[in-house]
Amino acid sequence: MPYRRLPNTDQARLRALRTAIQQVDKQEFGNQVISFKTVLEAKNYLNVFEKQLSQYQQTLDTQVSANKRYQQIVHNARLYISHFIQVLNLSVIRGDIKKDHKLFYQLDPNLHTVPDLSAEASLIHWGKCIIDGENERIRNGGLPIYNPAIAKVKVHYEVFKEYKSTQKIYQNTTNRNWEDLVNLREKGNITILSIWNQVEDKFRLELPYTRMTKCQAYGLVYYYRKGESVLTKEDDLVLQ
Repeated sequence: MPYRRLPNTDQARLRALRTAIQQVDKQEFGNQVISFKTVLEAKNYLNVFEKQLSQYQQTLDTQVSANKRYQQIVHNARLYISHFIQVLNLSVIRGDIKKDHKLFYQLDPNLHTVPDLSAEASLIHWGKCIIDGENERIRNGGLPIYNPAIAKVKVHYEVFKEYKSTQKIYQNTTNRNWEDLVNLREKGNITILSIWNQVEDKFRLELPYTRMTKCQAYGLVYYYRKGESVLTKEDDLVLQ
């Protein structure tokens, strides 16, 4: 006799529950295969699980869609901050800006490279340093850099920070819905196991092939072990 295995995907869980519920509607009164209590639990669970699965998928789709826009915003912020630092370094090299004034930006006066901006934390740090540094240098009598102007850099920096916060909210919502879904899966497995136990118990006295096909009608899924012979109607005839 092949062995059964509980569903391991959401679609398989839905299919198992729907099949059992549909089959129950064909039961004759007084000849129930699955108890009324279990059927009611299965219907209630199926309704809740379908809604939770849909809600999770919606929040995931929203997060993915928003992330595409967010990556472009991160790119823009990195581009403007990097460009501003490069222009600043060139101005220092030409002598237009005093070397020591790079300290306003928390930049090493003797280095003319752009800091590593690959991490978002670095963008947050250096964006603030550049904006604060440019404002401080101007307050000390320096002429503003115009290409790009610090106001333009600040716009992209602030948009980046705003979207970063929003993206975090999307991620938290998706994670919360995922955790709720995981908890529901555990409850669903318990319900499916109860259904399958009741079905197999109901048909326990049937011959192997008949028992398997009747159980399969209620959504049970069976797997053959390696080398195991496939059950056929002829097997039942031999045992009669």
